[in-house]
Amino acid sequence: METYHVSAGHMFLLKCLIPGAHPNVTWGRGGRHNLNLPTGVEVREGLLWFLPVQTAHEGNYTCEKWSTKGLLQMTVQVSVSNRECPDASETVSIPHGVSGSLPCKQTEIFQLGNTTNIRWMQECQPVQPLSVDNKGLMRLPAVSETHVGKYTCLVDLSVDGREYTAARSIQLTVNNDMVATEPQVVLPHNQVIKVEVGMPLELICEALIGHSEDVNTVMYWTVNMEFIEEYNGLTESWEFLQVQGRVYSRSVLFIPEVHPHFLNVPIQCHTRNSVGQSVGVVTLHEADRTVLYITVALCLTGPLALLALGAVFFLCKVDLVLAHRKLLRHFPKKQALDGKLYDGYVSFLSPNTQRSAEAATFALRILPEELEKKHGYSLYIRGRDDCPGEAVHDSIAAAIHQCHRLIIILSPEAKNPTDAHTAEETLPTTCDDQTQMCYEQKVGLYSALTQNDPQVILVEIDGPVDYSRLPESLRYIRRKQGALKFRTDSTRAQRLSQLCSNRNFWKSLRYHMPSVPTGRRTIV
Repeated sequence: METYHVSAGHMFLLKCLIPGAHPNVTWGRGGRHNLNLPTGVEVREGLLWFLPVQTAHEGNYTCEKWSTKGLLQMTVQVSVSNRECPDASETVSIPHGVSGSLPCKQTEIFQLGNTTNIRWMQECQPVQPLSVDNKGLMRLPAVSETHVGKYTCLVDLSVDGREYTAARSIQLTVNNDMVATEPQVVLPHNQVIKVEVGMPLELICEALIGHSEDVNTVMYWTVNMEFIEEYNGLTESWEFLQVQGRVYSRSVLFIPEVHPHFLNVPIQCHTRNSVGQSVGVVTLHEADRTVLYITVALCLTGPLALLALGAVFFLCKVDLVLAHRKLLRHFPKKQALDGKLYDGYVSFLSPNTQRSAEAATFALRILPEELEKKHGYSLYIRGRDDCPGEAVHDSIAAAIHQCHRLIIILSPEAKNPTDAHTAEETLPTTCDDQTQMCYEQKVGLYSALTQNDPQVILVEIDGPVDYSRLPESLRYIRRKQGALKFRTDSTRAQRLSQLCSNRNFWKSLRYHMPSVPTGRRTIV
């Protein structure tokens, strides 16, 4: 418990020494559960004000503050005397023959800015020091035994229109054996710290003093060459530490909120005693958030970019695959033998109606013109590539098994005229003229459904096809993979849209066809 000696009739300000407590602190007298304060004692901005000190004010006062670590608490004792010069609260020893100094120890009083006069007294008698600065620090000449005694710093000030005097005493002794050494700041040493504006910060200063405590040692902070008292909210603490036989002086500057005016300016820790002084410098720089911003941007744009790429690939999948195949044709590669002689088997109805005639024209003229002559595909087209006199069913089965794809061309008249209750496996009675197509579809669809070889490509010519009257196998394939649509008839007004639609049709058809083997000649 620290004891403060004060005199009745003087003004006294008591500060809570818990780091960072000002001004969020609660004061009480006598104990934690007694928050009542005597008459003439009040709390202002975290300080306990005695206006003025009375004999009844003597006792213990407790300050406490809640923090993330729990409740922080500290108790101090106030001892009141009726003498003009209070008893000394601490002792300072200066080596014999050394010019020293005595601190006024009334920082809170000077922070009010209402000081009118500063006086020093030795044994309650006026004294003429070498000098006294505006903070009450008194410089002494080379000390001798005549300087030993109690020194009192009296500060006259005006508060709330009334005149007060504040007094603190310190005992000076002369040490004939102690040899003072010049302090040396070891931390900070031109240190640069990255900080976040608006966040709290603690700065630590440590200075090597020597092998014994020198009570003449003074530590204080300045910000941009100004004392920290010029800035609201800044607090500091100070203590001595002994480490392996050496004595260090340690001070902590607490900044509750880093403001921009603390950045890029020298924040200095000053340590001095009767022999000399040392200064440590720290500079605050705002933390670079570029890496964080880039990381956040990548996290946000990465998924969007993947979605965009996925959308582009989905929309341009056909063009990308065709471009890739075209590129690969410039790099010859030995093809594996799979027994296939044709890229596609073309199946269509015989031209017994106008629509069937259009399907035949598409199969025998338009399709070979585009796929074989322009793009180098090899097609087996029934009615063009079969040989007269050969066994129809055997040749159809062999040709289908030698093709990578089975292209079935359907027109709006393409139908299965059998009754709806007739099983698919039974050849339709009205399919006598189209026996070849019925059989090739059965063979090709069976292999496609059971072995996925060949793969089936459905092509609809000029309008929707009524799949309800077609075999279930065709309906299943239509539901599973859809059908490509090609139009041959159109009015002049529809010709442009038809041209664009058919261009997409040829791209889609080539996409579903296998890659053209390297070495085949193509026009485009």
